[in-house]
Amino acid sequence: MKKNIIYCSDTCPFCQRAYQLLERRGIPFKKQYVQDRNDWDELMEKTGRSTVPQIFINDTHIGGFDDLSAADQSGRLNEIVNQ
Repeated sequence: MKKNIIYCSDTCPFCQRAYQLLERRGIPFKKQYVQDRNDWDELMEKTGRSTVPQIFINDTHIGGFDDLSAADQSGRLNEIVNQ
C-alpha cells in the first residue's frame, strides 16, 4: 500500500495549508511530526530539504506547500494520486 505522509510541525502555517488542500481533495494523509534532531536528519536524508511541510503522495515526494499547490493546479497531483 502506498503512503501519503506530511512531515510537519504544529506551528507551521504552510503545513496547515497543505492539510486543508489535501482534505478538500479527499486525499487521506498521515502527519509525521518533525520535533528533534533525529527527525530533522531523517527529513534531510529523505528529501534533501530542511523545511516543513515535506509532502509524499503515493510514496512520491511532492515537496513543500508551494509544490503541492502547483501540482494541484497543473493536474499533476491527480496523476500521482491515481498511480
